[in-house]
Amino acid sequence: MNLETGTCIAGGGPAGMMLGYLLARAGRPVVVLEKHADFFRDFRGDTIHPSTLDVIAELGLLDAFLALPHDELTEIAACVGGERVRVGDFTHLPTRCRMLVLMPQWDFLNFLAERARAYPHFRLHMQAEVTDLHSDGDRITGLRARTPDGELDVRAGLVVGADGRSSVVRERAGLLVHDIGAPIDVLWFRLSRKPDDDEQTLGRVETGKLLVMLRRTDYWQCAYVVRKGGYDELRSRGLEHFRDEVVSVAPFVRDRVDEIHSWDDVHVLVVKVDRLERWHRPGLLCIGDAAHAMSPIGGIGINLAIQDAVAAANVLCAGDPTVEATLAEVQRRRELPTRVTQAVQVFIQSNIIERVLTGTARVKPPFAMRVLDRWAFLRRFPAYAVGVGVRAEHVRSPAAAAVASV
Repeated sequence: MNLETGTCIAGGGPAGMMLGYLLARAGRPVVVLEKHADFFRDFRGDTIHPSTLDVIAELGLLDAFLALPHDELTEIAACVGGERVRVGDFTHLPTRCRMLVLMPQWDFLNFLAERARAYPHFRLHMQAEVTDLHSDGDRITGLRARTPDGELDVRAGLVVGADGRSSVVRERAGLLVHDIGAPIDVLWFRLSRKPDDDEQTLGRVETGKLLVMLRRTDYWQCAYVVRKGGYDELRSRGLEHFRDEVVSVAPFVRDRVDEIHSWDDVHVLVVKVDRLERWHRPGLLCIGDAAHAMSPIGGIGINLAIQDAVAAANVLCAGDPTVEATLAEVQRRRELPTRVTQAVQVFIQSNIIERVLTGTARVKPPFAMRVLDRWAFLRRFPAYAVGVGVRAEHVRSPAAAAVASV
């Protein structure tokens, strides 16, 4: 099958779906290709930050979005060596919503897809796995995808790579990747949540151990942090040992840790931190994790990707997407937030998390955490860094009329 369109986006994640929606909303022909049959994949970034909620509000969708099942978080707290400390307070942010929203990513993506389908210029193809790019000299002119019905060829004025940390688009385009590295990996798993569980404590730290617990409606999404490549060693000690490790950090889950029935219930995220030297070439632009893979620290990756999409839509709608200078403007605008965020993440990984994982002395809250816990005013600054970040984007792209109500 052959298609022609103005913009073809590889990847139906947060960056790809948001950009697809914004371009369709502006009356631009756009095709989004998603390799999976649906958006349901567990253990993805599920935190929607205040900066993203501002974007949703600017699109007039906030009430409908918040009507979906979700949890809300107004502060960041950690339990270090058995002592609870508060380190972030979202309730004073200069945003419409002064909270983090915790929502399964598949609900967020389905929400965007439903709204985008109301526009005549939007097409979403599921089970369309990008395999290669078309080019004419140095210019990218489209892409090729594998589907259940055979090969799909798409010709487009612009191809956008939004296909994640293992991007086929950036690899086929020959774009150079600067690998910053990460000393950690993350083991994801679920545990049920009870009404009397602690509601606000995210991180739990004990000697040599770090566990993050994200609240869901009836379960905890848990992230057990290990040193890079440490999963195999942990697994060699047996599942019972791993359960004991979890209980040693979060004693209140002792009565349900057997819900980790086998290693099949533990999903390994190999953490990457990298970025492209150049996010574009003629006819091609990369955004989101395809342009810069982020550490899961702070849950910032999904929100940085959405900010990329908003900036890209603003720039592409104001300029000529067939001119490389327009694509370079997207990188120019988004590179500073990327570099600053990655620098902070790398510092935390190397100077805090790695020391926790390799330490043998009894842990206790460091001085900086004690200061934040003691002085409420200071907790606004970490909340701003996480919830808003560097250079929050706002919707400037135009709005065309939809042809159907959702």
